[in-house]
Amino acid sequence: MQPNPPDDAPRFLRTPDAAKRLGLSPRTLEKHRCFGTGPIYHKLGGRIVYTVADIDDWAAAGMRRSTSDPGPGIATTRRPANAGRGR
Repeated sequence: MQPNPPDDAPRFLRTPDAAKRLGLSPRTLEKHRCFGTGPIYHKLGGRIVYTVADIDDWAAAGMRRSTSDPGPGIATTRRPANAGRGR
């Protein structure tokens, strides 16, 4: 069980702060958001915000034991390299 955050801890982080927590550039986080590959976000009015828990969960989902580890929920089957080329 995670300890409760202090009362003065931000509940939501905007893109620059979320990116800093992840060690990414804000632009990289924006690209992940556009491609649907990034952490869950909330749109409050015109602002994009992330919860710390969602950022940490997304980072944890990227953990791997080796370069050949596909990770949880990743399809391991690939389309053959020559599929759909009319051969």
